Amino acid sequence: MHKRRSAILAAGLLLAMTAALFAQTNKEASSMPKIGDMAPDFTLKHFDGNDLKDVKLSDYRGKKNVVLAFYIFAFTGG
Repeated sequence: MHKRRSAILAAGLLLAMTAALFAQTNKEASSMPKIGDMAPDFTLKHFDGNDLKDVKLSDYRGKKNVVLAFYIFAFTGG
């Protein structure tokens, strides 16, 4: 159960980071990914309950399916 929760948390954090990358307003509209495009690689920090670790999207490429979802105002209390 703990591994599943950590995996869900990691996926959520990956998503949040991806959304932040795509939300940059200084990029041209043509550089936005289309449905079905491969997500760009990025790194974020993940707390596993003991340590803060780097997690890269490329760590999962070809090994596991990764679903990126975006929830507006998730975990913000607002």
